[in-house]
Amino acid sequence: MKHQVTIGVDPGANGGIAWIMDGKACAERMPDNLLDLCELIRDIASEGQCKAYLESVSSSPQMGVVSAFSFGRGYGNLEMALTAVGIPFERVRPQVWQKALGCMTKGDKNITKKLASELFPSIKCTHAISDSLLIAYYGTKQNQ
Repeated sequence: MKHQVTIGVDPGANGGIAWIMDGKACAERMPDNLLDLCELIRDIASEGQCKAYLESVSSSPQMGVVSAFSFGRGYGNLEMALTAVGIPFERVRPQVWQKALGCMTKGDKNITKKLASELFPSIKCTHAISDSLLIAYYGTKQNQ
């Protein structure tokens, strides 16, 4: 019997990838390069039947041109890695998953870090992985 694996992705260089299987959560910072990203996605996919939830975000007016381009390239890399490995994914806006979990941040990442720490006490929750853990948790609730 294949395991059901729910993946949460907080895109960006300071984001992370988390996955929940059989009630056990794991998370990693966003890999630094394409090879490591593809390897991580492939390793997660080997665990079972996967579905990913990718935070749907866009560049902000505060970003410079280079930052916005880099962010967009990274987002596209995530979509391609998931697609190449055959993992279906759904884009979910931050407002949607945060509202569903009762943790509207209005930009304060400490709110999501606190909730992630409460839900996943065995994981050292950092700003880099907290949102990805919560997105994966949100995804598990969608699959029920």
